[in-house]
Amino acid sequence: MQGIFEALGEPARRLILELLAAGEQPAGELVTALQSRMPMSQPAVSQHLKVLREASLVSVRAAGTRRLYALDQAGLDAARAWLARLADPIGPFAQPLDALATEVARGRRARRGAPAGPPPASLPGEQDSRPA
Repeated sequence: MQGIFEALGEPARRLILELLAAGEQPAGELVTALQSRMPMSQPAVSQHLKVLREASLVSVRAAGTRRLYALDQAGLDAARAWLARLADPIGPFAQPLDALATEVARGRRARRGAPAGPPPASLPGEQDSRPA
């Protein structure tokens, strides 16, 4: 999670991510695509790619003399999970709270249906005649 949102703060980096959403691309194509949309040098694009790699938003692999960039799903999933927790801070507690509500309701039903005192004890060998 370190640096993910700082990396996303730069419009050029967001554009790189949008370009990579179409699939893996060589660095040269990313440079050309970015330069067609904004004035940017090749070293500046390389620096943006480095920041995105360090934030785990982009991965790189070598293929001969080319470097191919792709979205890093693990980093994107971490950012998505963090945002989901922000949007629904009680989400992780929903199931335990539902279970607690069910148990409280069961307790209330049991108290309403229970006789007013302790149940009579049955003697050994005696059959319990109380309804189940």
